[in-house]
Amino acid sequence: MTAASAARRGAAIAFAALALGAASVAGADREAGRRKAEVCAACHGPAGNSVNPAVPSIAGQPAQFVSTELFLFREGNRKDPQMSPIAAGLSNGDLNDLAEYFAAEKLAPPKHRTTPENAAAAAALAHKFNCVQCHGRELLGQQHIPRLAGQQPDYLLAQLRGFKAGTRADIDGNMTSAAQALSDRDIEVLVDYLAGLDVGK
Repeated sequence: MTAASAARRGAAIAFAALALGAASVAGADREAGRRKAEVCAACHGPAGNSVNPAVPSIAGQPAQFVSTELFLFREGNRKDPQMSPIAAGLSNGDLNDLAEYFAAEKLAPPKHRTTPENAAAAAALAHKFNCVQCHGRELLGQQHIPRLAGQQPDYLLAQLRGFKAGTRADIDGNMTSAAQALSDRDIEVLVDYLAGLDVGK
């Protein structure tokens, strides 16, 4: 596959994922999503509240983000030993039902505690590197862009390092581009800050 054809395929998949996510509210069944999400609790925790620092909490994530990421796992653009096989068998209706369910669940208060020095430095970094422009002023996410506030620290660290290295799937290239300006120390400070943000406050 040439670079041009790969780019066209990537753009087509991105468009399909975003179109699916944008339509997720229409016809989605939250109660059906709750039943379908029972298998998800083994890794993501009850109602999507992970207790594993390496596994993301998906409670309270924007519905469009959840359906988009499940679509990317299903289509093979994102790969994970646990998620890929599960997503492979999901229909579009399943994606939307799961997205609707998890978006409506309340995120539990984070167990992570940000160090005072990182709390002081990271808010400025979040503005400097435009985190708040895409993820929202409170870093709660919007549309196909995820909530970062209160997310599990090891997961955040792995994703930011993956974006910087170009090994993490990126639907529109924005995160890969943004991560290039981050130093290893910037990533550590941001992760410590984001993981400790309590969205309930």
